[in-house]
Amino acid sequence: MKPIDWDIRREGRLWSHDEFDQRSYQAPEKIEYVDGIFASDRQRLIVLGMLLENLGIDRAVRLGRLEDWKAAIADLEKKQGFRNEP
Repeated sequence: MKPIDWDIRREGRLWSHDEFDQRSYQAPEKIEYVDGIFASDRQRLIVLGMLLENLGIDRAVRLGRLEDWKAAIADLEKKQGFRNEP
């Protein structure tokens, strides 16, 4: 199965016909609860990616605590060797 090339932006967006076909083909067929919603992390990430593409990052960060989002971004930047210099 070809990995999805996510196009997640700050604002949500509609999918093209091809994107819809690709994502719906890889999406879980039904919601199952197996140690969490859906049967695997792969299924959870696909559904999360689909929702983030449609809703956008700006809406997602309103869920949870802002300091947790900032800490997660800071950790990712550190792992990727990001430098915040002019």
